[in-house]
Amino acid sequence: MDTELHNPPTAEEILQAAARIRPYVNRTPVITSSSLNRITGAELFFKCENFQKVGAFKARGATNAVFALEESMTGNGVATHSSGNHAQALSWAASLRNLPAYVVMPDNSSPVKINAVRGYGGNITFCKPTLEAREETLRDVIAATGAIEIHPYDNLHIIAGQATAAAELLEDYPDLDYLLVPVGGGGLLSGTALSTHYFSPRTRVIAAEPEQANDAWQSFTQRKFVPALHPDTMADGLRTSLGNYTFPIILHHVNNIVTVSEESIARAMRLVWERMKILIETSSAVPVAALTEGKMDVKGKQVGIILSGGNVDLDHLPW
Repeated sequence: MDTELHNPPTAEEILQAAARIRPYVNRTPVITSSSLNRITGAELFFKCENFQKVGAFKARGATNAVFALEESMTGNGVATHSSGNHAQALSWAASLRNLPAYVVMPDNSSPVKINAVRGYGGNITFCKPTLEAREETLRDVIAATGAIEIHPYDNLHIIAGQATAAAELLEDYPDLDYLLVPVGGGGLLSGTALSTHYFSPRTRVIAAEPEQANDAWQSFTQRKFVPALHPDTMADGLRTSLGNYTFPIILHHVNNIVTVSEESIARAMRLVWERMKILIETSSAVPVAALTEGKMDVKGKQVGIILSGGNVDLDHLPW
């Protein structure tokens, strides 16, 4: 995979994305917690994308990508593969333009997310839970329907849309020392890194990833692409490999990637629920786990954390 930057979204394109999606998505709140401040020794600011439309930041990128399509391109609808949150987001965003959405989902996807995709009008085709199966099944669906592919993260409109979460946070809190986000395919991370580069270059961007799905950490430290071959983590949104667009942006604009244990992910999810009274999904808990594990020295610092989503199967909590 090429590691050179190729026309990543500009600051102007991120601002255009923000204007494009503003009528449809939430400007999510930023909340604080004195309890978590005491535990970490830092001043924490949580950007609550668990309160976003469809329950996750993915609504931003999907809405930007769908509404950026020319009318002449939309006749056969849109298609994607996703384990859940992007599937929901694309189905929802497509419904806003009265477009059909065709979604390939692994057959081990969360029942909560499957039901939500159906609720938003998505047409689901199931496949085996491997990246190869997802991509092959999606090719078959596109061949049959003529739909336009909207990749869950390796799409410049998706990246620009995801970048708007960090842009809002930095507009509200311009003096952050660190900005922490989870990393799976890298759409949120690359967008966050670009917004930080353009709008708050002194802020350091740190990504967090499960130890048992550490392909992004390997790719970042080795400076070469390492695919996610056998990810085995409860953080189902972080089981994918980096993309052709996201990986170079991450290499150039992210300061560090750290990894956390499965046990600390579950503890962090529960801690946020108990102390902050909000529900986040396991993927959202990963950067919180990095703080509670002490993976970086944040004492006395101002730290932003993007809580990426809150779509949880309450019948299968990780503790």
